[in-house]
Amino acid sequence: MNIISLFSGAGGLDLGFEKAGFKTIWANEYDKEIWETFEKNFPNTKLDRRSIVAIPSSEIPEAIGLIGGPPCQSWSEAGKSRGIDDHRGQLFFEFIRVLRDKKPLFFLAENVSGMLAGRHDGALENIKSHFIESGYDLSFKLLNAHDYKVPQDRKRVFFIGFRKDLNVKFEFPQEFSKKRFLHDVISDLKENALPAINKTYTNASECFIENHEYMTGDFSSMYMSRNRVRAWDEPSFTIQAGGRHAPLHPQAPKMEFVEQNKRIFVPKSEHLYRRLSVRECARIQTFPDEHKFYYTNLTAGYKMVGNAVPPNLAYYLAKKIAESLQQALINKKYIENKKSVYSNYQNFHEINH
Repeated sequence: MNIISLFSGAGGLDLGFEKAGFKTIWANEYDKEIWETFEKNFPNTKLDRRSIVAIPSSEIPEAIGLIGGPPCQSWSEAGKSRGIDDHRGQLFFEFIRVLRDKKPLFFLAENVSGMLAGRHDGALENIKSHFIESGYDLSFKLLNAHDYKVPQDRKRVFFIGFRKDLNVKFEFPQEFSKKRFLHDVISDLKENALPAINKTYTNASECFIENHEYMTGDFSSMYMSRNRVRAWDEPSFTIQAGGRHAPLHPQAPKMEFVEQNKRIFVPKSEHLYRRLSVRECARIQTFPDEHKFYYTNLTAGYKMVGNAVPPNLAYYLAKKIAESLQQALINKKYIENKKSVYSNYQNFHEINH
């Protein structure tokens, strides 16, 4: 089941879909800091490095599905949140342009929960209407990755559509009652993380496991404005795309409240406070250890990991899509066969009467 992938990043969506039986035959990523990571982890996928704006649809291969996460910074709950008015937000329409031109059987698009803010209502409805007008039955939902075996609170919105001729009423997968927590995925890495060289540069040759190094340096007043520690028996905070905003390791006690917007590290425990390593963040995102991230500056590593869709969440969505697609194609074939039988009967009846 061949698919194409836009805004592919480090390949979180692609990993999940491949586990569910799909194959990414062509992908697009414009960020040069990601190219090596994607190409070495997906050696059988053609990666087009150009901006999607510069790629004619005629140069994109045919496939049954289209997946991707158009850049989300412009919809973020932090910062200016300009949404569709930002050129990055407008890249959503490049996704729709490819969808309309290639007409795959299904699509999946992912974005941040900030898209649901009231100030974006008009833009969101506009995007939904474009998907529907493109010939697709649309399903839309806010999901928390923690409900799908990801040890992290991470809310994201998903647009999933099936071509109208398939008559699919897609239902998102059921949430899992059994959750995963920090101790389930990073407890074995506690003792062997390495600090970065000169605050941000890789110490890769000395790592116990690939990418198990963490950014050092001071913590901003904004960072210190609230607790940044989750305990071992809790899910992680959302893994973000910036290393300086990475959550603190659960070995440390939760930060002490001083006053509004000000916390401190617990006295005499300061040595326990460190940022999670790139590999620990990747584990929390459910990337397998064999998925290596290539970089010289840890900033790029944290960015790749933080911007990705957790592979576990992608897998459960892809599995449900595959099941819905299979049933739709069976139903479609049954209806076509039924029409053919009826047509043959009509012809026979007319000839013999």
